[in-house]
Amino acid sequence: MNLAEQLADYVHSINYQDIPENVVHETKKRVIDSLGCAIGAFNEDPVRISRKVAEAAKGSQGSTLFGTRKKTSPDLAAFVNGIMVRYFDYNDTYLSKEPAHPSDNIGPCFSVAESAHATGKDLLLSIILAYEIQCRLCDAADIRHRGWDHVCYGLPSTALAAGKLMDLDSEKMTQAVNLALNSHITMRQVRAGELSMWKGCSFANAARNGVFSALLAREGMTGPSPIFEGEMGFFKQVSGPFQINIDDFGGKNGSFKIAETYLKFFPAEIHSQTSIWAALEARKEIEKAEDIVSVEIASHEAGYTILGKDPEKWNPLTKETADHSLPYIVGMALLEGKIDNSTYSEKEFRNPRTLDFLKKVTVVEDKTLSSIYPEAVANRVTVKLSSGRVVSKQVDYHKGHPKNPMSDKEVEVKFYRLTRKILDKNRARRILDAIWNLEKVKDISKVVSTMALR
Repeated sequence: MNLAEQLADYVHSINYQDIPENVVHETKKRVIDSLGCAIGAFNEDPVRISRKVAEAAKGSQGSTLFGTRKKTSPDLAAFVNGIMVRYFDYNDTYLSKEPAHPSDNIGPCFSVAESAHATGKDLLLSIILAYEIQCRLCDAADIRHRGWDHVCYGLPSTALAAGKLMDLDSEKMTQAVNLALNSHITMRQVRAGELSMWKGCSFANAARNGVFSALLAREGMTGPSPIFEGEMGFFKQVSGPFQINIDDFGGKNGSFKIAETYLKFFPAEIHSQTSIWAALEARKEIEKAEDIVSVEIASHEAGYTILGKDPEKWNPLTKETADHSLPYIVGMALLEGKIDNSTYSEKEFRNPRTLDFLKKVTVVEDKTLSSIYPEAVANRVTVKLSSGRVVSKQVDYHKGHPKNPMSDKEVEVKFYRLTRKILDKNRARRILDAIWNLEKVKDISKVVSTMALR
């Protein structure tokens, strides 16, 4: 069997009864975390743009656009709902040979689950399996250093999750993977230099294509095969050869990957999370920002290359560049003592005082920190003061890391914080209660309707 067939057989074989209770609970936490991000982003520009496009394809059936009562096709809903989860860069992360944001699968899973009249258990299972596929592929091969974006691994994860919700057989799920991977490979340029709106839309587009591929496969469309091993396939063109042992997956001999993903306490790229904590700790020992002569951020290879290498990080022109800039994020933590969504307003990232302060900041790769990555995602912030004193703080595990997890209560507080401008507290509580009891839901559309804002 080729790899696409093996992945499809795996997804087809796993049932809700195979999922341990603790994994179900961790999945609910990530759903709450993701929906908080989605609702909070309802009025943001990329969301409004994509929603306007999707609303043109109206239908009484299909899938609801989060926050509305309007329905569109499942693939377009997957696109819009996926952007909503991702836009703030506040959703979860998985770090391995390839980094990823596997909760990007949650919006698409909701969209297909609703169109399929799926139950809460069906939805939970599809999310768990989508995480499993994407994370196992991230374990298998690094593609970012070869010039490809991590969202390429979202093509098979969303195609297979959609296929599971559509109750496709293994053959049709295999064809969904073949179609998705052949036609929709994404370049890493989306995360290089000055970042655009598309940074937060790239996976949503992969999901749109994954869902569309599953819809085509359901009707009998076939795709190029073998898509991984073929003469012009994924191994040759994108990843290089790798091997995966399906017996190591969750539900077989291994544990499910979803519990190993990292939640974010701050809205900032994952490799910057410990730098924020380190900066806030250092700030406690600094009387006023004017005393700071220089700031050195020592990071691991991924932190340096993704967040601290490009000159644009010292002069951000977009929100997307600012939330992927170690100099800016650490600078704002030192100057303001906080990082929240307001940190990335144009008023803040174009503030002359801030830009002048960034001239004091340098970023270097520390080989010692690189050697413990990704087990630890460590950063060290060293501040030199005009008095000659040096304040240096290093943090290895941010709040939200599996070794420093966020509690259920902390996840709920994050949800309330993200949605408070849009939902009253009673409405927010109803959504939380619905997610905590998701396995009891008979039709997922009832949960989606609780999120309607208009």
